[in-house]
Amino acid sequence: MLIEIPDPEVIISVIAAFFIGLGGLYAFYKIRPMVKSNESVNTSQNERLEYYERQLIDMKIRLDSLDIQKTQEKQPEPSQELTQFLEKLTKNETVKNPPESPEKPKFVPENPPNAPRMPNLDHSNSVDYVLQLITHKAMTSRDLQITLKRSREHTSRLMKKLFEDGYVNRNTDSKPYTYSISEKGKEKIRLLESNPIIQ
Repeated sequence: MLIEIPDPEVIISVIAAFFIGLGGLYAFYKIRPMVKSNESVNTSQNERLEYYERQLIDMKIRLDSLDIQKTQEKQPEPSQELTQFLEKLTKNETVKNPPESPEKPKFVPENPPNAPRMPNLDHSNSVDYVLQLITHKAMTSRDLQITLKRSREHTSRLMKKLFEDGYVNRNTDSKPYTYSISEKGKEKIRLLESNPIIQ
């Protein structure tokens, strides 16, 4: 078996092509970071330009809407009665009955429900105050927290203690739980009302 050796020109051309490819690959990797940095600068500049363009479009829309509002707002023409009244004033005539202006609705406060008045209790004693509050209406822990101006934890501990001592009933059917006064709590309130010195 004979092995044929190719001509030296073929061997040289293959080796030359190999080295030219290596040189091109090396040049590509050297030039690529420079091209990428220019592209990243261009993309960040394009993003910035797009942002400002959106801002300008938004401002243009706002200005247009303000212009439309100004054109739509027209000064109401004075009524005939008002113009006659003003004419009489300018002629120095005495005006007996000026034109009636439309009456403004008067605020009428609603009457509060006729609930028995709470006796003056010492608000430093939270237990008695809470029992007095829930005597007429069931309240949530959050309602009591706002009324007492205490922390959520303080109010929760207080209501748990009152529930465990039997002064309040807890309604677990609703979330958040509502608390109402129990018979034992009502007895304590009656005792406080009859003898305010006891605490």
